Amino acid sequence: MAADQRGKAATLALRRRLLSNSCRLFFPEDPIKIVRGQGQYMYDEQGAEYIDCINNVAHVGHCHPLVVQAAHEQNQVLNTNSRYLHDNIVDYAQRLSETLPEKLCVFYFLNSGSEANDLALRLARQYTGHWDVVVLDHAYHGHLSSLIDISPYKFRDLDGQKEWVHVAPLPDTYRGPYREDHPNPAVAYASEVKRVVSSAQEKGRKIAAFFAESLPSVGGQIIPPAGYFPEVAGHIRRAGGVFVADEIQVGFGRVGKHFWAFQLQGEDFVPDIVTMGKSIGNGHPVACVATTQAVARAFEATGVEYFNTFGGSPVSCAVGLAVLDVLEKEQLQAHAACVGSFLMELLGQQKAKHPILGDIRGVGLFIGVDLIKDEATRMPATEEADYVVSRLKENYILLSTDGPGRNVLKFKPPMCFSLDNARHVVAKLDAILTDMEAKVRSCETLRLHS
Repeated sequence: MAADQRGKAATLALRRRLLSNSCRLFFPEDPIKIVRGQGQYMYDEQGAEYIDCINNVAHVGHCHPLVVQAAHEQNQVLNTNSRYLHDNIVDYAQRLSETLPEKLCVFYFLNSGSEANDLALRLARQYTGHWDVVVLDHAYHGHLSSLIDISPYKFRDLDGQKEWVHVAPLPDTYRGPYREDHPNPAVAYASEVKRVVSSAQEKGRKIAAFFAESLPSVGGQIIPPAGYFPEVAGHIRRAGGVFVADEIQVGFGRVGKHFWAFQLQGEDFVPDIVTMGKSIGNGHPVACVATTQAVARAFEATGVEYFNTFGGSPVSCAVGLAVLDVLEKEQLQAHAACVGSFLMELLGQQKAKHPILGDIRGVGLFIGVDLIKDEATRMPATEEADYVVSRLKENYILLSTDGPGRNVLKFKPPMCFSLDNARHVVAKLDAILTDMEAKVRSCETLRLHS
């Protein structure tokens, strides 16, 4: 049977037979069979249109014609590895360098964010001569063994914490130890990193790197307080380590105000290594590591070649260049700032109306809505968040949850997500929450209206 003639049930049966249950689906009780995407919309086999609020990979929109065309045209001419001279790879590196601080001027091209973070770890260790890594609680940096080891989000359910991994508190001013009423949460959370470093040093450990997503996503769409990264970088560098900014979820203009999310931490802050993935290729497998001359030279000094079969191929670089062209031509960074600000405003109005909405946080088109069972304790409303996501799906809106309590609705749609989309999604959320307050009433915050 041709795939385009196969019904959803048959496809699901084949998937269950052929793929591991570890490879999970969105909405497992009633999965959607998606057959087409365009812009910020996805379409199922019946032709139903869904607004995609999940997909930060299709950064400039699903199947953007200019990106598709760039890949197709280059595929017709040449696709080979980066051991041959080719204009695309140097043109792409040049274009990326123009978006970054001058110091970050050496580039490595790869296929996935996991590969990028794994290479960043190797670079840090070679440059510093140290081994240990400091990470934030609930962090996720990729699926390779080396990265599971530095991802508390994963290793806590597997082999546990390795002796060379040191975990600092997530700089969460809503749920963490230093909250919105603290006079200087940036310094307070950075001091926790200093404490973690000192504790490791007392045991004879040596710090190679501090890894952080510029805006922690799996941790619950967290916006670190301004000034936190520069303070942390000072502590890490004094310990002989480097600062790695993981931009895989949030780079390329998503935050609106800046092209890179680490720039939210101040104009003078420059990481030692930046990793990129997901949105960089709009769905094509592209990733990148940018670093300094000093770090790159230390890596070169080993005499060991860095070669990646598909990384930096002419097609991958053509795609990367096309994504940058679309971002610029369609002014999507400014668009993210405008639409994101509007969406935050609409959600803020809902927060005043619905007590279950404990916190609305975000910047640009990276927004988290924290659902709570109780206003005093801020207990995560996990089941309620899951119910909201399920109801939104019934209304043809795709959204997902994250955070340690799986209670944070996360908005990270394609960058072409519109003002009308924002109005529509928030209106549906309002209707669902109003209905829950009338009928579900499963927690204190849903009963406060009675």
